[in-house]
Amino acid sequence: MPIEVDKILAAAPATTRGQATQLSCDPKGERIVYASGKSIFVRTIDEPSKALQYTGHTTTTAVARFSPSGFWIASGDVSGKVRVWDAVGAENTKDEYSIISGRINDIAWDGDSQRVIAVGDGRERFGHAFTADSGNSVGEVTGHSKVVNAVSIRQQRPLRVATVSDDGSMCFLHGAPFKFADKASEHKGFVTGTAFSPDGATLVTVGADRKIQLYDGKTGAPTKTIGEGVHTGGIYGISWASDSKQFVTSSADQTVRVWDAESGKNTETWRFGPEGSVSIPDQQVGVVWPHGRTDGLIISLNLNGDLSYLVPGNPKPIRVVQGHNKNITALGASPDGKALLTGSFEGRVLSWDLTAGTGTVVDGQSHSNQVTQFALSPSGGTVYSVGWDDTLRSVDVSANTFTGLSTKLSAQPKGVATTSDGKFVVVAAHTGIQVYQGPDFISELPTTFTPTAIAASPTDASVIAVGGDGNTVRIHSLSSSDGILSSQPVAVLTNSSAQISTLSFSRDGKFLAAGNSTGKIVVYRTSGSGSWEVETDRWSAHTARVLSIAWNEAGTHAVSGGLDTNVCVWSLAKPGSRTSAPNAHKDGVNGVAWTEEGTVVSTGVDGAVKVWKVSGLP
Repeated sequence: MPIEVDKILAAAPATTRGQATQLSCDPKGERIVYASGKSIFVRTIDEPSKALQYTGHTTTTAVARFSPSGFWIASGDVSGKVRVWDAVGAENTKDEYSIISGRINDIAWDGDSQRVIAVGDGRERFGHAFTADSGNSVGEVTGHSKVVNAVSIRQQRPLRVATVSDDGSMCFLHGAPFKFADKASEHKGFVTGTAFSPDGATLVTVGADRKIQLYDGKTGAPTKTIGEGVHTGGIYGISWASDSKQFVTSSADQTVRVWDAESGKNTETWRFGPEGSVSIPDQQVGVVWPHGRTDGLIISLNLNGDLSYLVPGNPKPIRVVQGHNKNITALGASPDGKALLTGSFEGRVLSWDLTAGTGTVVDGQSHSNQVTQFALSPSGGTVYSVGWDDTLRSVDVSANTFTGLSTKLSAQPKGVATTSDGKFVVVAAHTGIQVYQGPDFISELPTTFTPTAIAASPTDASVIAVGGDGNTVRIHSLSSSDGILSSQPVAVLTNSSAQISTLSFSRDGKFLAAGNSTGKIVVYRTSGSGSWEVETDRWSAHTARVLSIAWNEAGTHAVSGGLDTNVCVWSLAKPGSRTSAPNAHKDGVNGVAWTEEGTVVSTGVDGAVKVWKVSGLP
């Protein structure tokens, strides 16, 4: 049963309010690279569903840059380490170098793809210059008294370097080896970005003071200030066009602007968000102008992590690439895969088209905190969700919007399920099991234990399975007439050796898989007459908590995801054999779904959605 990744629907770039997010493209303008979580993602610009994920960093990543040759990528993290690795397969790491004691804010390559300068927030120093292949020092970054935000290297000889800082200055370095040469303090406040023009003739810096300053590229002498009063918010992104005649800026004022370097005029503007109102998620915190293209494409990043594709002459984005940049905590999928929703730690919910490989944010009032679980109605037209904002919400799948019907729960929810007739929604809360009909409360069964998981039989509307912290699964009967749960369970399944963490019925309702906190899965068979027997207790390859289980349509195989980062495919016919995809998601797999025969979808802490092909099922 080989399992191979078919698509990586990459996480969105990680963003922080008030801080620039660096984007980088390869010299051909075909791929973009950025940091998200503990991973670096390399995406094809024209086909965003084609992506590579680099997982070599052990802490949160901060920045990644293509070398001018396009063959290497240098990436930095919050611990001050820089890793240099191949851009083709995103697997082979050349080496890792400890640069500073804090976050790496920016990285720059020289024109030969040999020297690298990394800058950021350190104690003894704020940056360092080194060779990419050996890590040997080729100079020091000096002259700043506060954290350095950005760096740029002139691609022609004589080599020049510009670094900008929170101390309001731009330091100009000569090299190689690189050493301090001059300093300019044209900005008032934080300087957030800098870039040399591709021909090396001009240097530009931008800052929180909304100012754009130009300098001579060889001497570092200030030449002129442009655009005063045009941007009404701090400027976070700067990128040059390949012809060195224009550059683009992105700002917290929700705009992206193209500037003519010679005249200093603003020649093109895109504004995001509702007209005439302030929208914080639409602040533009990063921008890149890919070289090597003929369509003039500009890619801008907003605070939500959305990548907008802009073309001069077109007032609207030609494409918006959306995704999660936080831990994906919930996954809900219809059996045919046509409805696939993901929810993340901050409450963002997306619907996915697996064929096109695109995600779209669900409109309307979403959860304000972590999304705990989804439950699809039998028709597939409505998806119910619960979250840590202690609400039950519903999504109209065809309209891709929340319905606006929100029910406040009396306690924090642990899970949600819908009955097979679509009549009731059952929520496992911290204090008991609650039954709803749409948004309307029907009944509650208080419990002496803390519920940890819930599942409803897909064929018998009266069967509700509840997992608890006492290592047991309780089977309750639900009255179809009044929505009241039996006060006593009709069966208690005690074969688990640890706390139940997830429950899943097979689609024919014959089997119930119960995963626990130690990585073991017990499968029960029900005859339909109320008797439950252990089908197998040999599904035990996970080494940590099982977080999600899903069955194939035939009910012969199941897929599971766990905190151990593995995705495992199991067989009832051969319970001792399984197929594993190790390190499927960095730091844990939170959701799995079997969308069609041979296709499995998984989500995890890394914010990515992965599609797997499973073949050779016994």
